[in-house]
Parts: sequence; C-alpha cells; structure tokens
Amino acid sequence: MAENKTKPTKVSVSAFLKAKTTGQQLKDSRELVKLFGDLTGKPAKMWGPSIVGFDSYHYVYESGREGDAPVIGFSPRKPELVLYLAPYVDDKGLKAKLGKHKGGAGCLYIKTLDDIDRDVLRKLAKTSIAELRKRYPTKG
Repeated sequence: MAENKTKPTKVSVSAFLKAKTTGQQLKDSRELVKLFGDLTGKPAKMWGPSIVGFDSYHYVYESGREGDAPVIGFSPRKPELVLYLAPYVDDKGLKAKLGKHKGGAGCLYIKTLDDIDRDVLRKLAKTSIAELRKRYPTKG
C-alpha cells in the first residue's frame, strides 16, 4: 500500500503562511490558526506541504488502509481558502447560513472570511471536531 503523504512535518506554520500568503489571505489564515487552535486546544502543525492542521486522529478504512489526519485544518490556496472538516457531520443547516462558499463533503472553499458568518463557522468547526473525537481516538 502507498504511504500517506499527508503527515505532520517540522515546517513552521508561521513561516509557511508568510511565504505562501499575503494581504487578506494572510490575515484570514492567522485568524483560522487562532480559531482552530482555541477550539481544539492544540497548536497548529504543518501536514504535508500545504495543510495547516490541528490535533490528530487515527483512521482505518475497510480496505485496510490506515493513517493519521488532522482533526481540523485549512490550506491557503491561490483562489481561496480550503477548510477541512469531518465529511459526515450533520451540520443541522449551518452550511446554508454560512454565507458565500462552495463545498464538498469534507471541504469548504471560501474566498475570504469576510464573505461568511464567523459565528456559523465556529459552530460548524466545533461540531466537526466533536464528531471526529467521538468516532476516532485522537492522538494530540
């Protein structure tokens, strides 16, 4: 089986953000580091080359593939911020109240935090974190 490439690294989150973001995206990234750090009680770590993740959990798929992943995280990309949440969370309609975003099962794509309701984002993040911690052992 192929080895998972998304693992914690020793790269500084602050250095990564300074090198890869500017202006509003840097400001938004720093705000997400504070929010997700507060909600998880864990510091930000780089996962692979481009994901800022918080806490970790161990998963095992039915196929036998297993690995570790951040409980919550984000990646500043050129066109937008990508937020990584638990893919199976019942958000109780929160995503509909979030504001301007695109999204898949476990990802939210946001141009800027000013486009969304931060209180709704906080609720979504808390729900996602709680669900992952309930389903999987966290590693811290």
